[in-house]
Amino acid sequence: MQLSPNFTLEELTRSDAAARNGWDNTPNETEIENLKRLATLLQDVKAAVDGKAVMINSGFRSKQVNDSVGSKDTSQHRLGCAADIRVPGMTPRQVVEACIANGVPFDQIILEFDSWTHISVPNTPDAKPRGQKLIIDKAGTRPYG
Repeated sequence: MQLSPNFTLEELTRSDAAARNGWDNTPNETEIENLKRLATLLQDVKAAVDGKAVMINSGFRSKQVNDSVGSKDTSQHRLGCAADIRVPGMTPRQVVEACIANGVPFDQIILEFDSWTHISVPNTPDAKPRGQKLIIDKAGTRPYG
């Protein structure tokens, strides 16, 4: 199912852990609506990085998948509101900087372990994006910049 011009439901729900273990990682209707909003945000990211490919490392996660990667139940991934991404040819920091510089309307953007960029939409369609910028690494969680 195409969620936006460049992003599909399949790529936003793909999980190696689910495939390897035979777990269901199918979002419900509300989660699919959230993934549509997320895909729209990812279109903005794609524009911010000059049309480069935006690769999804992790999008929606069922409870079982989320637990298997050691994430909290409060993760926006559980709602279909977050994606961990990478852009070939750019560092995660460059992706964060491009999103900030281009006014991408994110709820959260997180530079995680200098390995990927986490980006999200608000948990509900009517909420305003917080524009929260963070770094998470071995030293903990702190504001970005």
